[in-house]
Amino acid sequence: MVFVVFLKLPLSNYLMKSYTPNLIALTEEHLLETPVEHRSTFQFQNCELNVFETHKPADRVDLTFNAPVVAAMLRGKKVMHLHNANPFEFYPGESLILPSHETMVIDFPDASKESPTQCLALTISEDFIRSTVSQFNEHMPKCEDGDEWSLNMQNYHLNNSEDITKTLNRLISLSRETNSSKDTFAGFALNELLLRLMQTQARHLLIDQAVHYMNNNRLAYVIQYIREHLTEKLSMNQLSSLACMSRPHFFRSFKREFGMSPLEFILQERIKMACRLLHQTRYTVSDVAFRSGFNNLNHFVDIFRRITGYTPANYRITNLYLA
Repeated sequence: MVFVVFLKLPLSNYLMKSYTPNLIALTEEHLLETPVEHRSTFQFQNCELNVFETHKPADRVDLTFNAPVVAAMLRGKKVMHLHNANPFEFYPGESLILPSHETMVIDFPDASKESPTQCLALTISEDFIRSTVSQFNEHMPKCEDGDEWSLNMQNYHLNNSEDITKTLNRLISLSRETNSSKDTFAGFALNELLLRLMQTQARHLLIDQAVHYMNNNRLAYVIQYIREHLTEKLSMNQLSSLACMSRPHFFRSFKREFGMSPLEFILQERIKMACRLLHQTRYTVSDVAFRSGFNNLNHFVDIFRRITGYTPANYRITNLYLA
């Protein structure tokens, strides 16, 4: 069995905005069953939401679930030890997908009463996952014949997108409800969460490795073309023609498979280029904007702040501080 871990780039190399689910109230000290991985559980028909708190330092704590799990950090830091992977730090704004019966060995080097760690772990029925993926393949097929939706459950580490975080927040909110329809609403949220996760994985596969797939996947071909012409004017008519699709079909296919529009992807790629220039060169912010494909400085600053959470000037200062 092959285990794949997708880790975020080092903070000093590339800062991108990530999203943390809403904080959950901590358990009062006198109600803690244990100061290490105290567990609160909320049941749904097809999933179980677990919230873990640790209030003192601890090492080599084992945790295993009998169903696939999506774990998301809320507070503090853990150090994760997974099979066939180097240990890595797990922070708020990040999530981890694990298969059933995969043992996590966890360190809590900084946990304390004043600063506990808190993590949610959402276990999802394997039957529900199979059924949902099958429905997506039947009713929302990918653009390439023979290419199907699938969810990689093998130790997949990712930064949370805004959409994934909103869906986790919805499930957290539903866990507090008592109405008879909450399982139905949770089912809708789970469907969305699974789709968002598959779109994230598709981005990592086809976008990060577009050069390897461009000869047999039209979207990968377009992605590689965008990267090679990033500072030029790129139109939807031009890109849809390269994909041998009508403009509406290209737009729908791109957004369905990657969870973002072609324009959003172009802007993200230009901001990545701007990050590299800000980090590695002495160009002024105006020069960086122009060299990254923007012809309006104010627009560049607005987009940069929206995607990274920083202004270009603050980004440069932060990188110099962390370097």
